[in-house]
Amino acid sequence: MSDRGSADLDLVVVQNLAVTTEKPVLVLLHPATSSGRIWQELVPLLSDHHEVHTPTLLGHRGGPAVQRHPLTATDLVDAAEHYLDTHGLDRPHLAGNSGGATVAIELARRGRAATVCALSPGGLWGDNTSSAARRVNNQIRMGIKVLRILNPVAPLLLKSAAGRRAILRNFVCHGERLSPSQALEYYFTDPIGCTVMDDFAASTEVVPPLDPLPCPITLAWSEVDRMVPAEPYGRMARELVPGASWMVLPGVGHNPMIDDPGLVARTILAVTGVAV
Repeated sequence: MSDRGSADLDLVVVQNLAVTTEKPVLVLLHPATSSGRIWQELVPLLSDHHEVHTPTLLGHRGGPAVQRHPLTATDLVDAAEHYLDTHGLDRPHLAGNSGGATVAIELARRGRAATVCALSPGGLWGDNTSSAARRVNNQIRMGIKVLRILNPVAPLLLKSAAGRRAILRNFVCHGERLSPSQALEYYFTDPIGCTVMDDFAASTEVVPPLDPLPCPITLAWSEVDRMVPAEPYGRMARELVPGASWMVLPGVGHNPMIDDPGLVARTILAVTGVAV
């Protein structure tokens, strides 16, 4: 073979190797009232195995602006699907927490997911007018009112590890893991900057069952979830998504990626099929 032919063959081998070693895409969808920034500690633990995206959802601080109110859950999923379209992502792996987990499941319903890892999904209770739904929505609305009242003194309240642990106990078991600036951004600045929570709380939309599954879905519930505890919310989620795998994440609160990023990364990678 000529030197030119050998060089051409080498180029083909290199190009094929580049294609076969391309990382599968993983999109992380944040909780309602939060932003994509809440995943920042998790991304380095996943990026060796996946091309990781952390978009901020419609109407949330730093995300696309809402063009009309009231915003519906369908609008939120439409905007998330638009993100996939504009980034050329056909069926990426999806993982989400709380409201973001429910967006991931709804994208899977539309055929837009390879797998879904749903971390304590919020909203999987069928009827948003049920007492279970009202409890969560009222808790979130009241929580945001309290955040606005406390916001002027929040830097002082969050300065100590004990203060962060106490203030954030409804969301995480170990608020002290966050720096004061992280705690302020994740749990004060972002929620106060969210413009759509009142719309969701007033919604009467009904989430229909998802059976059969369009792709593998895992419900990974936080053991110490004070926002949407496994009983009754995990049970209700399993009734709506009966084919999903079920697991409990030990020792973590509603936002488990804050309490134990390593545990959450391993859980997600097990769902996407990456050996670690």
